[in-house]
Amino acid sequence: MQDKKQPEKMMAKADILLTHGFFLCEDEKEQAVMRPHPPLGLMYLSAYLKQQSFTVNLFDSTFATRPQLYRQIYHSRGGIIGIYTNLMTRPSVLDIIAYAKTREMTVILGGPESANYVQEYLRYGADYIVSGEGEQTLHLLLKCLLEHGDPAKIKGISYLNKLNCVISNPPRELPKDLDLYPWPDRKAVNIQQYLDAWHEHHGESCVSMITARGCPFKCTWCSHAVFGYSHRRRSPSDCADELADIMENYRPSQVWYADDVFTIHYKWLYQYARELDRRRLKVPFETISRADRMTKTKVLDTLQHMGCYRIWIGAESGSQRLLDDMQRRVTIEQIKQATQAAQQRGIQVGMFLMWGYGDEQIEDIDETVKQVAQINPDIFLTTVAYPIKGTEFFKANQGNIQITVDWDKGSDRDLILSHRRSARYYRFANKYLNAHVAATRLKASGAVEMANRKARHARLARQLLVASQHERHLD
Repeated sequence: MQDKKQPEKMMAKADILLTHGFFLCEDEKEQAVMRPHPPLGLMYLSAYLKQQSFTVNLFDSTFATRPQLYRQIYHSRGGIIGIYTNLMTRPSVLDIIAYAKTREMTVILGGPESANYVQEYLRYGADYIVSGEGEQTLHLLLKCLLEHGDPAKIKGISYLNKLNCVISNPPRELPKDLDLYPWPDRKAVNIQQYLDAWHEHHGESCVSMITARGCPFKCTWCSHAVFGYSHRRRSPSDCADELADIMENYRPSQVWYADDVFTIHYKWLYQYARELDRRRLKVPFETISRADRMTKTKVLDTLQHMGCYRIWIGAESGSQRLLDDMQRRVTIEQIKQATQAAQQRGIQVGMFLMWGYGDEQIEDIDETVKQVAQINPDIFLTTVAYPIKGTEFFKANQGNIQITVDWDKGSDRDLILSHRRSARYYRFANKYLNAHVAATRLKASGAVEMANRKARHARLARQLLVASQHERHLD
């Protein structure tokens, strides 16, 4: 186990410094949730580069402060820094780039955000953008930089040439055998901090791992900037070995499988379950899947046997019309069947829902409210649709996108569709949904008076929803 407190002493200078841009101390919303996970992508990069004989410093900023990171950058003058970028860390990453350039560092970016905004990040000081899967590309780029070579032949990177024009080399083919990659470099971060945070706020502890990369489904709002539409799985035995190692070294009370669709490959799932049985491993876990990949009885039986206590489904809407527009390739009936089948086996179901997609009407919201109440997941979370660059949803609405915040100060969540209704409208939609579901549950439990009260709240929320339907976000 690592020490609970992150040491203040500086890391020795390495071939590359890896970091991200998320600081928990700067994010009040995430402090309230307090379910942090270590940066798996960076830990995979660290492990792979070390396997190739590079020296690596991984500065996990999650529990650190910005001055701590900048002190590390200060002492890495003239070196190379690799920064992971995602949707929510754009302003933070730009600040890190600016400071790194004052220390004459070569800046390499990777992750979905910089892949979608190559030109912008290069103009803001990044030297190279790695697009797609990072391990092999970063290995070759790092070797090239340390040996003062020519990056022109390295697939999967973008950069500015001497004429200040953006050069994007051809993409790199995705490796098929994921077992060739070493496991994430968990020793490079303070895992104990994550375990302690979980335990303090939730009375449990959690470690994350992935068993596959990519998703072949083509939902219009989902970004595929890193893995494309591939789906590649590690071998069941390699995953089981990693889980055994996690339990031996960290002993979490549960595991989070961070796969995009955990149950996509039935044969793999059954083989993995057998590997866990062979090692006598049954660890409680939660994960994400799709309703249409949970309809077979054996799938749910296997999940229950393995220790699954909660599974999340991207239901997105109770309107079949909108689901079809999203190209979800799933039906309301499949969502209902999957939820009921899981709950019958003692597996909780979490449901993700999305307001404001496409030309959503109040009738679509009515249908979502009705279906969620009938299906009755254990948890449901809502968000308002926003166009992520590179997605089909973004492309279809490109002429209707309103920019409300300067690019360097916001994120794609600040891109608003011109026909988007007001924030108040979606607050009423949430109140309508929550009150109606609560009324349905109370009625089923026999608490008639409380159910009637909630039903009145639901009706009022819907009336306010209707009254505010002509308000627009930018009014």
